[in-house]
Amino acid sequence: MTTPPAVPAPHPILRELELVIRARYPLIWLVTHEERRAERLLRDLATRLSREITFWSCTEGFDRTAKDPAREPLAALETVQRASERRIWVLRDFHPFLEDHAMVRKLREVVRDLRSSYKSLLLMGPVLKIPPEIEKDVTVIDLPLPTSSELTGLLSGMLDALPQPRIQVDRSPELLERVVKATLGLSEGEAENIFAKAIVSGSAFGEDDLPMIIAEKKQILRKSGLLEYYELDESLAHVGGLERLKGWLSHREQAFSERAREFGLPAPRGLLLLGVQGCGKSLTAKAIAAEWKLPLLRLDVGRIFSSFVGASESNMHQAIKVAESLAPAILWVDEIEKGFAGTKSSGSVDAGTTARVFATLLTWLQEKTAPVFVVATANRIADLPPELLRKGRFDEIFFIDLPSEAEREEITRIHLARRRRDPASFDITRIVAATDGWSGAEIEQGVIAGLHSAFAASRELATEDILRAASESVPLSRTMTEEIEELRDWARLRARPAG
Repeated sequence: MTTPPAVPAPHPILRELELVIRARYPLIWLVTHEERRAERLLRDLATRLSREITFWSCTEGFDRTAKDPAREPLAALETVQRASERRIWVLRDFHPFLEDHAMVRKLREVVRDLRSSYKSLLLMGPVLKIPPEIEKDVTVIDLPLPTSSELTGLLSGMLDALPQPRIQVDRSPELLERVVKATLGLSEGEAENIFAKAIVSGSAFGEDDLPMIIAEKKQILRKSGLLEYYELDESLAHVGGLERLKGWLSHREQAFSERAREFGLPAPRGLLLLGVQGCGKSLTAKAIAAEWKLPLLRLDVGRIFSSFVGASESNMHQAIKVAESLAPAILWVDEIEKGFAGTKSSGSVDAGTTARVFATLLTWLQEKTAPVFVVATANRIADLPPELLRKGRFDEIFFIDLPSEAEREEITRIHLARRRRDPASFDITRIVAATDGWSGAEIEQGVIAGLHSAFAASRELATEDILRAASESVPLSRTMTEEIEELRDWARLRARPAG
């Protein structure tokens, strides 16, 4: 007796859509950029529910499954309202028409009639702009980005279709897993384009295609403007001092592994790095990603906000989804206090948009299960919303102070070595004494200023060049003495010292 083939489990989004349709939810809004993939899933759903499905667009009207093409949006709604059969009606990119009050009024009437029928109306598009009149009637569902199993199936299908033996293919499971992981976070169409480019770039598909796939992925992520993909060109060896922070990080380097899950460890949540400007907070964020060999994504909070109602919240949700789809990953939020400084006055200034976006981020920080390690940096405590400091948002809060004498020595040696100079050729003790109260960034600029002087004089860099630059500069610790002392007083009992 032969065993029947296993029936593949339905896509999770199909189960959710099936539930709301069977429960007769009158209006569903499917948010997605992947129209082709969404339509394929919706056709599968219609088959599972034994219903007809009809698609509409403003250029072509309804497809052939409807008697009337009804290209005008108002006529399309009337067609849905008059129809009597069990059918799923899908309107593509309908959101621009909802700026017309008459269209919103008609949609409300259609929704009222749908409640007592077996018809379902689904709006599908990449933008979520819900008029307040229908907020209580609409159910919003986001189509998640493709999972690793979906991308594996896509890649396998493309490789199976290649002409053999003209194109040699490395089908080792290890390589396929690495290729798929390199494309996580992209839409199905974007991944398909990258796979196709890698396949046609030579006479073989294998290990050599990985750098090109990663480079192409960075280009696609940049187009959204919400997340930036950073090169991993730093390491903790480039960070002077901060020994306590480095020790904390070293104990968690393997915490994203499957072995850690089996041991019972949860994935680390993240760090909040507070401190004086120029003391290595941003550098540390980059170094963590390089040390842990994880992709580094930078969230630009300023680009989250949009002039369209509801678009800012949608942008934040989209950025979070992309970060989670790339997990395990490092999400770097630089100078977080500037991005959300207006949360207290948000209601009177921007109708609460900043507060809602910030609340979305806070909820995700508290509840996230995806292994996304968040590194947030901040310079000014007074501008930080107190909700951000609550336990559970981050694993730990570290305070990064001005470097001590030993740390200044290490930082000086690092910057001399990075500029191809032997630290042993310099009087490090005098440089350290001359840079008392300097930040790491200021020490770096002192070395660079000395290099400029030596280059202009057509000679090699000397200790005196750096000392002269130090004597001509006023460090931040003198111009902002009161602010730095206030920061230290706050951190003394509320944060762990990083150095």
